[in-house]
Amino acid sequence: MRLLAIGDVFGAPGRNAVRELLPRIKRELQPDFIIANAENSAHGFGITRKAAEDLFNAGIDVLTGGNHIFDNAEVYQFIDKERRLVRPANYPPQTPGIGWTVQTVGAKGLQIAVISLMGRAFMTAHLDCPIRTLESILKEIPADIYLRVVDFHGEATSEKQIIARYFDGALSLFWGTHTHVVTADECVLPLGTAYISDIGMTGVAESVLGMRIDLATERMLTSRPLRLEPADGKATLHGIIVEINETNGRGESIQRIKY
Repeated sequence: MRLLAIGDVFGAPGRNAVRELLPRIKRELQPDFIIANAENSAHGFGITRKAAEDLFNAGIDVLTGGNHIFDNAEVYQFIDKERRLVRPANYPPQTPGIGWTVQTVGAKGLQIAVISLMGRAFMTAHLDCPIRTLESILKEIPADIYLRVVDFHGEATSEKQIIARYFDGALSLFWGTHTHVVTADECVLPLGTAYISDIGMTGVAESVLGMRIDLATERMLTSRPLRLEPADGKATLHGIIVEINETNGRGESIQRIKY
């Protein structure tokens, strides 16, 4: 099975890039299943119904979240009903939405468990331990579902590497999001979990992590709490294409992509 994961979709430019580039990517890479992080898809802050529908209509199968998933209050209108949208599973149990979902992979009829988790190192949210949370989820997933993937939303590469290695062999794929900067450490770990610390961003390249350069610079120079705004311009799509063995769920290869 070929899985495509797309880095943090940032605002309208990121959504437009997904819509315009995905047909070409599908022709060239032929993914069976597509996941995108969408916590910044609505003007850089949170997700709205329109932003979600834009991405689903473009061909995304599952959307994952992170620390900005609840920035736009409109999400509360649909997050409990939409099984293709997952927020970090280690939010407190009473938090709206779900932290993982099982979906069917196209015509193949395979089932895949998609899990969203968030790190605690250098993050502000009060979260449950991601390791304990993931241990609990893996016990709930039926044993005959071999395809198990995690979008880990976090700052620290060390935290991501520790957790990925802790669960090596129990997961098909563990990839990082949140920093909006691609790392070059993609590999298949010894027991068969494909891994990369961060798959980057899908948004305007001439920006500061998707935001306007002038506003981000002025905010740093003056220490004033200026509201940042998404940048305009040409967008770049970053992600990974991963080969997963359908019979045992092990990752076989992982490659960075940029369009």
